[in-house]
Amino acid sequence: MNDLVHVRLGAVTRSVSAREANGRVEFVIVAARVYQTNQDDLWDALTNATRLEQWFLPVSGDLREGGGFQFEGNAGGEVRKCVAPGRLVVTWGMGKDDSLLDLTLVALEAGQTELTLRHTGDAESGFWEQYGPGAVGIGWDMALFGISEHLLPDPAVTPATAEAWMLSDEGKAFSRHSGAAWREASVAGGASADSADRAAAGAVAFYTGEPAPDA
Repeated sequence: MNDLVHVRLGAVTRSVSAREANGRVEFVIVAARVYQTNQDDLWDALTNATRLEQWFLPVSGDLREGGGFQFEGNAGGEVRKCVAPGRLVVTWGMGKDDSLLDLTLVALEAGQTELTLRHTGDAESGFWEQYGPGAVGIGWDMALFGISEHLLPDPAVTPATAEAWMLSDEGKAFSRHSGAAWREASVAGGASADSADRAAAGAVAFYTGEPAPDA
């Protein structure tokens, strides 16, 4: 792994678990990262439509509690809880998949802020069975990286260059090593090594556009 990819991915802590709820088995993936900015600034980056477009995607709707939102070409949902500057809970729907995204911001010393992202969804869906936590985890790793780039005065990757970067050697290395990190978290959470290997390979192939090793 090159040093830059290592730093980007090593800044994130991850966990994967499952639970029974609402008459189904749900997955819970957690990713946490500390940012070199204060809590109010990070909250603004996550809830201000103008800034969201600068590191993620254009968004429309009402970004207040009880409001609805839609990211261009991506997920949409309802704002379930919005307590500035520390807690944001939204439904996260793409196609037939409807899940829950819970973001918590905690102010740390020296003007730093820890962001914890908790994504809960249907672990019995074919998508989860095929791709495992990397299905959403690799994407969230990219989003967490996107926030860190946005906070820099001269970001190396922006939404305008993100697609080309993802298909570059560095971008593909990021996806591969992110997939490996989520594979380790999955095994730590109780998945078998074989199933975790298959799922991680499928997820990485999905993000890189390259065939899985056994394809």
